[in-house]
Amino acid sequence: MTPVYIVDAHVITALGSGVESLFGGVAAGKKGFARVDRFDTSAYVSPYAGLISGLSFSIKPEETSGVLILARKLLKDRVPLYPAGSANSVDPINSVDLLGPEDSLDLGALLITASTKGPVDLIRHGQGSPVASLAGQLARELGLNRPGFNINAACASSTIALAKGADLIRRGREHTVLIVALDVITEFVFSGFSAIGAMSASPAMPFDRDRQGLTLGEGAAFLLLMGKERLEQTNRRALAEIRGWGIACDAAHLTAPDRTGSGLKKAVIQACKSGETSLDSIHAINAHGTGTRYNDAMEIEVFKALFNPRSLMANSIKGSIGHTLGAAGAIEAVLCTKILEKKVLPGTPGLSHPAEGAGTIFSRDNREITSDSILTTNSGFGGINAALILGGVR
Repeated sequence: MTPVYIVDAHVITALGSGVESLFGGVAAGKKGFARVDRFDTSAYVSPYAGLISGLSFSIKPEETSGVLILARKLLKDRVPLYPAGSANSVDPINSVDLLGPEDSLDLGALLITASTKGPVDLIRHGQGSPVASLAGQLARELGLNRPGFNINAACASSTIALAKGADLIRRGREHTVLIVALDVITEFVFSGFSAIGAMSASPAMPFDRDRQGLTLGEGAAFLLLMGKERLEQTNRRALAEIRGWGIACDAAHLTAPDRTGSGLKKAVIQACKSGETSLDSIHAINAHGTGTRYNDAMEIEVFKALFNPRSLMANSIKGSIGHTLGAAGAIEAVLCTKILEKKVLPGTPGLSHPAEGAGTIFSRDNREITSDSILTTNSGFGGINAALILGGVR
């Protein structure tokens, strides 16, 4: 089975555009939160969210969904977009220059999108399209030959999309997969998290003893995956290797995680097994870390049960950019490529007084890592859990 590599990646978050802005901002403890001005927040728990600067979209029925505007913003500097349904002059047999003068992406590449709500902002006008339609529309705008598909698995959506893409490549069924993950702040989503009591009145404080809940954010990421043979054919430089992945569902509650973390434990063990990686070799983790009482406590329980707390370091970036829902896993995977390059695990913004059991694992300070791999995990409503092991290029 062929190794799977991340060969290109890009992100947009509340900290700006590009992985350097994300890594640098989180490492500096910056917070990209601002008061939401797209709708009235007076009836909700918090007025704050991690908003992308310059992302403006209307909720008028004749306007394009904000999620598509964000997708075009993400891709415009790296991938030429063709208006949906338009003819273009690209030869579908040959590869087309989509990602830079020295790089090419086959038009036959598989597109996998990940979004929890997609164009939900248009529903109030009776013209919202299903989230499943997102992949087809983006594939047409990219000029790809196949419509692709969307992964909608709550807040683990893009982690599962990466796992699915990597698995297809490893099994020889695909040679190139493009992952595009994104979600935007809409009143529909904002009001929902406020209503169920998951939202914090103040900016999120992951793994802090005084944490009150999450702060929502919006963001987008793309990652281009290739197998070893295709990588060598295109003379690309790999950013990182996807070594292993695991997915499990504990189904303990509609919105709350299993307190023992049974699903996350299974996902992490499965990721280690598929990546031929021992639990003892994991020393750095990018955790889900939403800032809710139950999620953070569950993750602490899992990490202490599976790993040696004295040799383990972990972080969460959601105190910096907010919880970006279906885009979270992809954004964090892109960040992990930079962590592996820099050999530095950024601290956890918003953390002041570590919760019980978190003190030896989580820190607000940046820390040097010595291993060449990192575990990244995400969990979502319905008990879904997913884990990836990313490594430096061997």
